[in-house]
Amino acid sequence: MIIEQARVLETEEAELTEAYGRRLACPVAAASPVPHFRRSGVDGYAVRAEDTAGAAGDRPLRLQVTETIPAGAVPQQRVEAGQAARIMTGAVVPEGADTVIMLEMTDAMEGARACGTVALHRAMKRGENITEIGEETAPGEPLLETGRVIGPGEAAILATFGWSRVPVFRRPKVAVFSTGSELLPVEAELEPGRIRCSNSYMLACQVQEAGGTARIMSILPDDAAQVEAELLKAVEWADVVVTTGGVSVGDKDVLVELFERWDGELWFNKIAMRPGSPTSAGRWRGKPLFALSGNPGACYVGFELLVRPYLRAVMGAASPLPAESTAQLGCTYGKGSAYPRYVRGTTYVEDGLLQAVPAGHDKSSIMVSIKDADCLIHLPAGGRGTEKGTQVRILHIGRGTG
Repeated sequence: MIIEQARVLETEEAELTEAYGRRLACPVAAASPVPHFRRSGVDGYAVRAEDTAGAAGDRPLRLQVTETIPAGAVPQQRVEAGQAARIMTGAVVPEGADTVIMLEMTDAMEGARACGTVALHRAMKRGENITEIGEETAPGEPLLETGRVIGPGEAAILATFGWSRVPVFRRPKVAVFSTGSELLPVEAELEPGRIRCSNSYMLACQVQEAGGTARIMSILPDDAAQVEAELLKAVEWADVVVTTGGVSVGDKDVLVELFERWDGELWFNKIAMRPGSPTSAGRWRGKPLFALSGNPGACYVGFELLVRPYLRAVMGAASPLPAESTAQLGCTYGKGSAYPRYVRGTTYVEDGLLQAVPAGHDKSSIMVSIKDADCLIHLPAGGRGTEKGTQVRILHIGRGTG
């Protein structure tokens, strides 16, 4: 439902040096063959393979050296019968040569090369240590798809084909609010019955991991009118608004009160899942609003399942949903649930099999184990828990999910 609501953002250009982590706004194909010349893969000598027949360590063959070809230079002579050209890694292989013998297979390494000649200690086959024109990439070959995240490999491809400026999707601007009169600013001293606001900083990092830009807003009190006023200000500039807290059914759950009287479109106000069933989402003044649980664990899970896919979708990701795989449950999980459960988990390999275990205590109110999670373990509803060794579905989360 959420992915269907996503509309891809407009594009802009970024300098290639600043494009890391951005999403491509157009496909990229090879504009020319790679390499566009026959390239030597080693330091050595460019020769004709037939001239090396019979060469061995105890029976070296000697060839006449005609020139030296450093990387970036153009050969001046053709290699003829009985000749060799000294060549460096990455240099152009001269006409006539069809193989390159490594320097270590010649007497040049021992300083024994006679004036103008070199001895070869190995027979070579045609094509050895040479990359032919277009062998790596043919002209027109598709290389990068729209929506792909630009990382080191993508940057190398873009640079190879001259993309000094890259079309990318604009980063979504996300306003992050925490609600609750019990919350203190992060720099404040602790007070009895109150806690520092940590969810906003967690969410801001998740937004940035997903490719957006986050702005942490002021803490909202348990006052529905003030919450409404601040959120209305945010939707004027933000592409997405994310709140945490105030979505349950208690007397101080101000988002519930807001949804009862607002003029927006409510997509849903509860989800059959644990943790984070009191999660709401909708559109207000044309902007999506995600109201996540105030419990840190539930807030984290809600973002990964709902907000991150939306952000990925508006930046053109072809597959915005979390990547999935299966694993064996590495320990017995003793709690059943009326709803499907998404357990923050960590993965490891044992005896060649992927294992997944809960990352610390699995309570929605627990915050410290969030740092260890690299997946969400999906446990079906019902029963009294799940036994160790059961095959489970896992959703890969956070960094490295593309």
